[in-house]
Amino acid sequence: MEGPFDDDCFAIRQAARHVSQLYDRHLANVGLTITQFSLLGRLKRAGPMTMKQLADIMRMQRTTLVRTIQPLRRNGLIASEALGADVRTLSISLTCAGEELLQAGRQHWHAAQAEFEHRFGVQRAAALRSELFAIIRDSV
Repeated sequence: MEGPFDDDCFAIRQAARHVSQLYDRHLANVGLTITQFSLLGRLKRAGPMTMKQLADIMRMQRTTLVRTIQPLRRNGLIASEALGADVRTLSISLTCAGEELLQAGRQHWHAAQAEFEHRFGVQRAAALRSELFAIIRDSV
C-alpha cells in the first residue's frame, strides 16, 4: 500500500478541513460557518431556488443541506415556502436579516482570504483555485 503522501483524496480532504477551519474561525465573529456563509452568498447571487437546485449548485447531499439550512431558517436568515400544491417542493430564499448577516460576514471572509493568501502566497492561491475549479469543470 502506498503512503499518505501518495493519496490525492486524503491530501485534498485534509487541506480542505484546514482551510475551512481558518474561514470558520473568522466567520464565527458573526455566528456563521463557511458552509452557511457560502449558502447565503449563493442565494444572494442566484435568488430563490428549490432544495434540489441548491443541493446541486452547492454540490452537497440533500441531507447535509437540510442540516445546514435548519439553523439558518430558525434564525430567520432564510425562508422556505412550498411551491404550488406539492408541499415537499420548497423554495429557499434569503431574508433581509440573512442579507444583513451576509454583508456583515463579508469583512470576516475577506480577513480569512487575506490570511490564507498571506500564508500560502497570492499567486499560489490563485493557481490552486484554478486547479481546483478545473477538477470540478473536467469531471462534469
